Amino acid sequence: MTLELQHIRLSELSATEHRRIVRRSAVADPAVREAARSICDDVRSRGDAAVTEAGVKFGGGRPTPLVPAGEMRAAWDGVSEEVREAITVAVKNVELFHSAQRPDDLTIEPVPGVRIDRRWSPLRSVGAYVPGGKAAYPSSLVMTVVPARAAGVGRIVVASPAGPDGVMDVTLLATAHYLGVTELYAMGGAQAIAALAYGTGTIEPVEKIVGPGNAYVTAAKLLVLGQCAIDMPAGPSEVLVVADRTADPEIVAVDLLCQAEHGPDSPAVLVTDSPDLAGAVVAQLSRLLPGLERHEILAQALSEHGLIVGVDSIPEALAFANEYAAEHVTVNTDNAESDAAQIRSAGSIYVGHWSPEAAGDYATGANHVLPTGGLARSMNPLGFEDFGSWRQVQTISEAGLRAIAPTISTLATAEGLTAHRLSVEVRLRNPDG
Repeated sequence: MTLELQHIRLSELSATEHRRIVRRSAVADPAVREAARSICDDVRSRGDAAVTEAGVKFGGGRPTPLVPAGEMRAAWDGVSEEVREAITVAVKNVELFHSAQRPDDLTIEPVPGVRIDRRWSPLRSVGAYVPGGKAAYPSSLVMTVVPARAAGVGRIVVASPAGPDGVMDVTLLATAHYLGVTELYAMGGAQAIAALAYGTGTIEPVEKIVGPGNAYVTAAKLLVLGQCAIDMPAGPSEVLVVADRTADPEIVAVDLLCQAEHGPDSPAVLVTDSPDLAGAVVAQLSRLLPGLERHEILAQALSEHGLIVGVDSIPEALAFANEYAAEHVTVNTDNAESDAAQIRSAGSIYVGHWSPEAAGDYATGANHVLPTGGLARSMNPLGFEDFGSWRQVQTISEAGLRAIAPTISTLATAEGLTAHRLSVEVRLRNPDG
């Protein structure tokens, strides 16, 4: 088949066109936002009944959402030894990487007698959303549950949609058993996010929701922010590949296909200074596409969201990559390591010929829950600290308070907050209480 991708020349874009490409939104479609809002409001008011009805209408649900422990155990017993080994290795690597991120508490004394402690502690409950339905992502289960478990989260609740026939993916269930998941609910989409955030008659609400999802899941996460915390908008998935004439066009093509495979709304962007490479990559995409299992989804993603950006130089390509701030950035150039060092806005960066994005999805130990829609400019990959919170503990002696009293009094007076000033003056007048 012949594939048509949008081609642009970066130097020929107007400022408005340039801005439209790089300043995209994680949830751009107003219809998606409104649909998610309606579902969330319904779940908030009607609880379990609304979740069940949404599951029937949109798919992904079961009459009884809670998956029995026996079903997870049977799945583990039923998968091959090869699958068990893959799950074990993936969990071990993710645990190693995330446990190493454990933060240290901090104590500082800016003034003698004034001590500030910064202390971290795990959350009490976390909801992990794991995409499913038409495709299953046990790897996302690993990426969300393992760091939560390593951090010491007390209650980990997993929501993942069942398939159209109500059957949960056997590898997902097996992974859940291996991880010791005790609350796994067969529910998906905005209704699952609302159930985790607001609670229902049978589901207790959580303190934070993490995990990737489609546009409806992302919209719902943003809507419930305030009722509970969220990690980030994480989806639809996206990739940007920076490549020069030294890159292998087949490898560039499969790196684009790899991310577009996630869904029809997944952007795949190639930025190159080589017109010859761009043409060869399109030829490889057309050759490879028909033989892939999800070729219809891939064709839609590439035709609607695929983009080839022509630049005059690799430094210009790197500058564009920083503006675009993709979830995944692959650098496949002659000087890959030094070029990758220039990337400061990306969820995860893959350096050189031997670094496929799929490695990070499954086996390296790095997290694949990453900011999308340009939010990699200012947000982080999911990590250990996302499963806890910091607090400031301030302990002040009489000498310490006397030392900073003039500063407090002057600024409180300037702001017209006389009770603030008085709270210090009373203490200093009555040092013995």
